[in-house]
Amino acid sequence: MDLTISTLQTSLYWEDPAKNIAHLTEKIAALPPTDLLILPEMFTTGFTMKPESLAEEAGGLGLKWMQDQARAKGCVLVGSISVKETEHYYNRLYWVKPDGSFLSYDKRHLFRMGKEHEHYTAGSSRLTIDYKGWNICPLICYDLRFPVWSRNSSTEPYDLLIYVANWPEVRSFPWKQLLIARAIENQCYVAGVNRIGADGNGFSHSGDSVVLNPKGEAISQTKANDDRLETLVLSHQALADFRNAFPVLTDADQFNIR
Repeated sequence: MDLTISTLQTSLYWEDPAKNIAHLTEKIAALPPTDLLILPEMFTTGFTMKPESLAEEAGGLGLKWMQDQARAKGCVLVGSISVKETEHYYNRLYWVKPDGSFLSYDKRHLFRMGKEHEHYTAGSSRLTIDYKGWNICPLICYDLRFPVWSRNSSTEPYDLLIYVANWPEVRSFPWKQLLIARAIENQCYVAGVNRIGADGNGFSHSGDSVVLNPKGEAISQTKANDDRLETLVLSHQALADFRNAFPVLTDADQFNIR
């Protein structure tokens, strides 16, 4: 039971949803057959702290585009958008299915050094999705630094952990090491998809997007600063064989997040 996933590491136009939608449409025009396409964090605007003027409401441009592309490509799209709901703003990840229906996850850990917590409301629950026989947990950027929130379950384990990001180049070393750690400690595939290029605050992003196997080994070919769409196949049987031969999750500590 294999899963084909695609990752898009690319630059973003600062706080310009229309340009980003046009740019991304062009980038994925030649997307090969895939089950899942992963986009960066806040792919319509970049990591903006101006949700008052840029956040979209229900059925906005970004979500509608994801629904259109999911239908056209026959795959799931996942990425996050600045969203307004009632009187709150969220860094919201959408999991959009080929039929246009969707699930969502609101970023739990808000990046206080960028004052994200002053503009957005934190989410309170994690999302795990059953898709084509795979259990998948999608998270957002700064969530990567918090292993308890990312922790796999010994009773109902997920198979693929996804991080969408706007992670600056100055902290690229922690990004790469933490992704490896999450793969090893949770015995799962990990896909980290980050943007490239400079944002409107002058921060450079080198991407360093990667797909890792449960041993923490890179199985993708995307390089730093490359503008690249990559597609690869993950083997569920290989994951099951590894877990059966080395059942670390069986001895995992049990705890509840409060």
